[in-house]
Amino acid sequence: MREYKIAAIPGDGIGLEVIAAGLQVLKVLGERDRGFKLNVEHFPWSSDYYKKHGYYIPEGGLEKLKQFDAIFFGAVGAPDVPDHVSLWGLRLPICQGFDQYANVRPARVLPGITSPLREGQDIDWVVIRENTEGEYSGSGGRAHRGLPEEVATETSIFTRVGVTRIHKFAFELARKRPRKHLTLVTKSNAQRHGMVMWDEIFYEVAKDYPDVKTQRILVDAVTTNMVLKTWSLDTIVATNLHADILSDLAAALTGSLGIAPTANLNPERRFPSMFEPIHGSAFDITGKGIANPVATFWTASIMLEHLGEKEASVRLMKAVETVTARKLLTPDLGGEATTAIVTEAVCDAL
Repeated sequence: MREYKIAAIPGDGIGLEVIAAGLQVLKVLGERDRGFKLNVEHFPWSSDYYKKHGYYIPEGGLEKLKQFDAIFFGAVGAPDVPDHVSLWGLRLPICQGFDQYANVRPARVLPGITSPLREGQDIDWVVIRENTEGEYSGSGGRAHRGLPEEVATETSIFTRVGVTRIHKFAFELARKRPRKHLTLVTKSNAQRHGMVMWDEIFYEVAKDYPDVKTQRILVDAVTTNMVLKTWSLDTIVATNLHADILSDLAAALTGSLGIAPTANLNPERRFPSMFEPIHGSAFDITGKGIANPVATFWTASIMLEHLGEKEASVRLMKAVETVTARKLLTPDLGGEATTAIVTEAVCDAL
């Protein structure tokens, strides 16, 4: 029996609901597969925890997380905590502290779900986001606060090491996909330092991957292609900010943010990787029992693949697609099913 240690951090809002659903499905899968077992430890780090203690991650928290094989993360963010406090208090310290530099966000239309686009059913993309530097490096500051001459600076940091490794990761992933096609997203016409280096390094790396077709598109132009020329894209690599935005657009075009998964990977496996649904804490539907658990199930499937449980990963996605094909959908997808109903259906399908 293969055993894995999983750190579960449900976090805020619907994160608690969907992580519970994800763990329920993983438990059933493990019992029926009988080849692996997940030993799960829960961590109460959340905005409520922050309001009680003054911090999200207690002293020694990251050191403790290093002992786990993977992190199963729900969401962070609350109406009464500033977004920059919650994000920099929980998610980013894990991503940056564990060098999870490759954020991978698949986007495709699952059976039984309809894209809002006429030709959206053909969408099958992977957005690769540089996850530790760029626009979210945290470099900058404010001076003369509250005065008329107040100044705020926000500096994007691009390092040769950081840019090279994310491009290599993107080329490796694109090479494994049927179309072997990689789109470089950039804004080097306006951002003439960091983004120009981003482009230059891409083409340096491209020389080692002659079998991968490439195209370079400005970030504003690629949004139009995502809507009007879905067939023109496959694997997409973009900076921290650009890919953050583009992956949400991709999720919406495949039906809902409620089905979109994310993997925050440390590809060299020096640290545990973190797996999370893309949708955020969604306090507008928290406690109503209607949060879509599909993104969490898809995320769990990616986590299993990362752990080496390929067969179980495939079985889980087949079960999810069996349920969506039956049109058993939550309200975000136009259905009437609850979180619990979809979860039980996936368990039964397994």
